[in-house]
Amino acid sequence: MRNAIPLSVPVIDGNEWKYVKECLDTGWVSSVGGYVTSFEKAVARYVGSRYAVATVNGTAALHVSLMACGVRPGDEVIVPALTFIAPVNIVRYCQAEPVFMDCDPETLCMDAGKFIDFIKRETVQKRDGFTYNKTTGRRIRAVIPVHVFGHPAEMEPLVKICCKRKIDIIEDATESLGSEYKKKKTGTIGKVGCFSFNGNKIITTGGGGMVVTNDRKIADRIRHLTTQARSDPVEYDHDEIGYNYRLSNIQAAMGAAQLERLAIHIEIKRRNALIYRKGLSGISEIEFLWERPWAVSNFWLCTIKVAKKHKRRLLYHLLSKGIGARPIWKPVNSLAMYRGCQSYRVEDAPKAYDTCLNIPSSVNLTKAEIERVVETIKGYFKR
Repeated sequence: MRNAIPLSVPVIDGNEWKYVKECLDTGWVSSVGGYVTSFEKAVARYVGSRYAVATVNGTAALHVSLMACGVRPGDEVIVPALTFIAPVNIVRYCQAEPVFMDCDPETLCMDAGKFIDFIKRETVQKRDGFTYNKTTGRRIRAVIPVHVFGHPAEMEPLVKICCKRKIDIIEDATESLGSEYKKKKTGTIGKVGCFSFNGNKIITTGGGGMVVTNDRKIADRIRHLTTQARSDPVEYDHDEIGYNYRLSNIQAAMGAAQLERLAIHIEIKRRNALIYRKGLSGISEIEFLWERPWAVSNFWLCTIKVAKKHKRRLLYHLLSKGIGARPIWKPVNSLAMYRGCQSYRVEDAPKAYDTCLNIPSSVNLTKAEIERVVETIKGYFKR
């Protein structure tokens, strides 16, 4: 459609062409090359972690993080019901079992209060110090809080109880590069953090991901797993099943250029969110989801909440006008392959799905385009 406004598209406006051309000119195009290392170091430096390991995508980053944290077949991992499906699927990649937790209606992230309630009421800490599900008898090995649409989950209560109960925290920070929880960058609060550089993220390598951690053993294990678990630099010796999960040098070159522009991208995203918030403030039927006092969001995607009766009609009204709005995810525990899994008081996630929409949030979104989105929403409610 002419003059369409997409939901979220990449902006290539820095040194991408220069750095990628260098890869092509020198022939360093695969997973071996200087840009992979420099991109890893730059991301680690930016978020404040000791180590970073680049991966082919965010899902791969999550997968090897679970493996490096020791998630085994038959273990349980607590996951949000409201999330993109990747952090749930990777639990099953490890032949472990997901346990679904509800969302906080204000942030859409995992409800820390319900998580703590579940741990206290539904689990037991045995003599080995580890935590076991009273219902299933399985060990709860990890929890994956997701920083939804760039807004940080409430981490402090999770860290406190998980430290006491020996449950590893694997942060799904795939949407939240640059966001902060109490002045600390997301991805650096748990044992490991995972980022995504998919084409729709705040910076992109086309596809790509990164694991960050302060634990050297974890970093070394992840690097080993992502390079086919090759144990000899010359011979083709492999000491376990590994994965071809490394980022290419071309992608890393693009990521290095994008990272140079990240501060500008965040500034633009936050400015645009303010324009949206002001423009939509006069519509009583709309709630624009905003950041909590303890958070700094990168506003990767802006989210509005409307009455259930309006959600679908407003969505298709926007789409009919060339505005790339999207519904948020269906609660994962409602999907066919996960309906039999344990869920704990998942009450707000279905309500969020019934009432929330994402609206255009690209870095190159203009003020005029934002005003057009706002006026189109106003026009719907005037009908």
